[in-house]
Amino acid sequence: MKIVVILFLVFILASLGSALYFLVKDRGQSDRVVKALTVRVVLSVVLFGLLMLGFYLGLIPAKLQ
Repeated sequence: MKIVVILFLVFILASLGSALYFLVKDRGQSDRVVKALTVRVVLSVVLFGLLMLGFYLGLIPAKLQ
């Protein structure tokens, strides 16, 4: 589960970096920034859902101390 979360975080950061690159390169003339940020939002929502599912299934233990 840790590897999946780390991979999602890397993909989210890569999408954010590509959005920044497109913003600087295109100077607002194309919609590639919007698409890259949409991918980032979708990946973030999926990661949140996976974390909730992992907690529900017991793959992520709750440590209350």
